[in-house]
Amino acid sequence: MSTPQLHRQLLDQLSQWIIPKDQRHLKNCAEIAAAILQSESACLAHWLPYLTHRSCLARAQMQRLSYFIHNPAICQEIFYRPLVQHFLQDWKEQELTLVMDTSMFWDTYCLIEVCLAWGGRSITLSQTVIEHGSAMVGFDQYLPVLEAAKALLPAGSHPTLLADRGFEHGDLMRWLTKQGWDWAIRVKSDLLVTLGNGRQRSLHELFALPEEVNLYPGVKVLEDVECNLGTANFSGAQEPWAVLTSTKLSLQTFRLYGERFGGIEPHYKDYKSGTFDILKSKIRDAKALGNLLMMLEIAQLLAIRIGLIVIETEKRSILDWHWDRGLSLLQLGIREVKRICYNALMLPRLVPIPWSKIRPACASRKKREKLDKQVEFSRVNMFSF
Repeated sequence: MSTPQLHRQLLDQLSQWIIPKDQRHLKNCAEIAAAILQSESACLAHWLPYLTHRSCLARAQMQRLSYFIHNPAICQEIFYRPLVQHFLQDWKEQELTLVMDTSMFWDTYCLIEVCLAWGGRSITLSQTVIEHGSAMVGFDQYLPVLEAAKALLPAGSHPTLLADRGFEHGDLMRWLTKQGWDWAIRVKSDLLVTLGNGRQRSLHELFALPEEVNLYPGVKVLEDVECNLGTANFSGAQEPWAVLTSTKLSLQTFRLYGERFGGIEPHYKDYKSGTFDILKSKIRDAKALGNLLMMLEIAQLLAIRIGLIVIETEKRSILDWHWDRGLSLLQLGIREVKRICYNALMLPRLVPIPWSKIRPACASRKKREKLDKQVEFSRVNMFSF
């Protein structure tokens, strides 16, 4: 049988940026990316209907796919990073929001990622999978992921890193400050804080009263880290927030930190129950799981770019019936790929993503109103010492 058109076109475009030592690896990469986009699955067996152009039986196909996923020569440096550099090359000199987080698989493997939060979703910059029985990881374990993300940032960009309480590490804050990055990190209630007057307090003593905000500029934590502290207590949250930040302290500190949820949580949901259902892959090897996630990221990045082209060419209403964009860029791109395959059309040229700020998708006016709703506090207390 002839090679499917989507596979041929992806191979033609990917070959501009991905240059492996063995060209068979690039062919497999394009083939798998096409299968993921059409099957919307991380399960190798679900890719088989899109590989029937090969004159081999299903068992042989599975062995070939498993070999690729477990192959130590398949790595982010060769297959994923050139794509990110290509798509983000026009984002120079911009203020970027990064999110670092972890996710567990089968309580055995821990995914560590640094992502670029944008358009209501995340674009992964770097990731690694380690065999680790907890989502809590040490600085030495995620430092290589940070270094890899730093190497992919567009020239002159100004990143701000957001992270949850599991990353309350002095080494991280010192590293970020040394790089010239801004940051906002939520911290635990037992953290010791040295105020501007030299007095030391436990963080829980500094929490704001209900519906109030306390702002503490010029504090010191974790021995020598100088930063600002904001605590907020509002009814919409299960517990008070406490955020350490290198940025100017204001109510916008909490809005900034809140961007972490809109970026990383839908991203992890896409990995699991949302789109690809990676848990059905049943892969039990850290390296292989990392390669599978990388292939999902390649497919997602391609789909996001195609989804943007749908918007740019004013074809969104062909695929999305909502009054405003109700589909994520990922889903919009996947549906466009299926439309292209069904109608035997040409895949658009995957040129770099132009810099722009895109609102997250919203499937209803009610949800849009909820997202746009502003939190009000009865009182804001600024403490200066």
